[in-house]
Amino acid sequence: MQSSVRHNAGETHMERKTFDAILTSVGAVLTLFLLVAGVLGLWAYSFTNTNVHNQLAEQQIVFPSQAAFAAAKPGTEITPGMLPYLQKYAGQPLTTGAQAEAYADHFIAVHLQEIGGGLTYAQLSAKAMAQPKGSAAYTADEAVVQTVFQGTTLRGLLLEAYAFWKMGQIALWAAIACFVAAAVMLVLTILGFVHLRRVPAEARI
Repeated sequence: MQSSVRHNAGETHMERKTFDAILTSVGAVLTLFLLVAGVLGLWAYSFTNTNVHNQLAEQQIVFPSQAAFAAAKPGTEITPGMLPYLQKYAGQPLTTGAQAEAYADHFIAVHLQEIGGGLTYAQLSAKAMAQPKGSAAYTADEAVVQTVFQGTTLRGLLLEAYAFWKMGQIALWAAIACFVAAAVMLVLTILGFVHLRRVPAEARI
């Protein structure tokens, strides 16, 4: 059997057929790797999207009606600043990450700012604790603290759902990129095998 590598006058020569076979094999392995990565990306997207949808649906949050958006006024439930972000979801149940982000940042956050006067939960809590226990001021501040706490908690949960949903979207695009790259590599690998059959056995590189 002839060796695929020959030594001549201190130089090393490899058969062209062997070299092309190695490259083609690498292409085949890379194609398989990209296909597996694409399948895993689709699975991650499906898993994340399904779980986020189910968890959000359990909260049974519904966006205000179209009529409410039509009557938007400063200081009311729907302010004019909310329209660009929320009006397109009017009357819909909140079940997607995009909806969760819009509701958290452009509905809950706006009302939290109004209720708390721009103060955070921690600042409001400290303000309430500074009041004499049992006083009317303490009772009023505590009511605000509890409302802001509940709103902040819900907003945090919605934004967490949005983050996981976004990761799922990234996984989907990554999967698509892998499948496209796999298709390109598959074509190149097939062409490599076709070319390999045409390379003369005596060709060297």
